[in-house]
Amino acid sequence: MLAGNSPVSVWPRTADAPPRVRLDVRLSGAARRAALARDVRRGLTSTPRRLPPKYFYDAEGSALFNRITHLPEYYLTRAERSILDVRGAPLMRLVRPTDVVEIGAGMAAKIRPLLRAAPAVSRYVPFDVDEDTMRAACVTLARAFPAVELHGVVGDFESDLAHVPPPRGRRLVTFLGSTIGNLEPSARRRFLRSVRGLLNGDGRFLLGVDLMKDPRMLHAAYDDAQAVTAAFNRNVLRVVNRELFGDFDPEAFRHEARVDVGAERVEMHLVAERAQRVRLEALDLTVEFAAGESIWTESSYKFTRRSVERMLAAGGLRIDRWLTDRDDHFAILTAAPV
Repeated sequence: MLAGNSPVSVWPRTADAPPRVRLDVRLSGAARRAALARDVRRGLTSTPRRLPPKYFYDAEGSALFNRITHLPEYYLTRAERSILDVRGAPLMRLVRPTDVVEIGAGMAAKIRPLLRAAPAVSRYVPFDVDEDTMRAACVTLARAFPAVELHGVVGDFESDLAHVPPPRGRRLVTFLGSTIGNLEPSARRRFLRSVRGLLNGDGRFLLGVDLMKDPRMLHAAYDDAQAVTAAFNRNVLRVVNRELFGDFDPEAFRHEARVDVGAERVEMHLVAERAQRVRLEALDLTVEFAAGESIWTESSYKFTRRSVERMLAAGGLRIDRWLTDRDDHFAILTAAPV
C-alpha cells in the first residue's frame, strides 16, 4: 500500500501540539477509497454477494453501533465491561506492562482504566483506521496521561500491523470487543501471526472473545426489537453509495440475522425485497438483484475455550489466563508467545 517504510504523514508538526505525541498515518484517504472499490467490486460480483463489515463504520455507522452497545439484547459490551471492571486492574498488575498497543482503539475509552492501573506504562500505541478519531483520542489521552508517550498508527489491522513500532520493555497488545470474531478463520490466522510478531519474549496479548450460547440469545443480539441493528446493517449501502456514486435504495433491503450453530457464528445479511438493478458509477458496474437475493455483510464467530486454544496455537500463542463474566457469556484472556 505504501512505498518503503515512510508514513503517508506524521502528526503533529506544530509547536503547540500536545507534547509526547506522534501519529503515523499509514493509510491515506485515497488508499482507503481504492481498497473500498476493490472490496466492493469483488464482493458484489461473487457468489454469494458480500460486503466487508469494516465499511459499516463511517460517522453514522459508528453512532449506530454505539446505540447498539446500550440495547438490552446486546449483552456483549456489558459482559466484557463486567470482567474489566472487576479483573482489569488486578490483571494489569500481574502483566506489568511498560508498553501497551491497542488494536482498534477508537477513542481509547476501554484502555483508560487499564492504563491507570499500570503506572509503569511509559508508552501507549493506539492503532485504528480512522485518522480523525485517532487525533481526537491522542489529544484527550495526552491530557489524561501526561507522563505517557503516545505513538498512534492509522492503518488497517489486517495489513498494516507491521508499522507498529518495536516494543520498549514488556509489551501488552490488546484487542477487545470480540472484533476477532468478524474475521474468517484464514484471516484470523494471519492476524494472530502478525500480533505474535509484535510481542517480545515476555509480552502478552489481551483478547476479548464472545462465547457460544443459546441461539435465541445470539439471534436477539443481532436483531433487536428497536431495529437499530437493521439501520446499522443498511448503513453499509449508504457508505457504498457515497464513496462509489451508487444508487442503492437501502430501504429496498431487509435486515436478516441468521444463527449457524454448526459453524458457530451469527451472520448478517441484507435481503433484496424485490428484483432491482444497482449502478455504481465509480466502478462502471451494474449489479442485478433477484427478489430474495442477499448480500452477506457480517459473520460474527462465537467461541469455546477449546476453539480459542486451537485458534491461538495456529498463531504461535497460548492461553495463560482465562476470565469470564458470571454467566459465561464472554471471555477475556491473556496469551503468551509459544
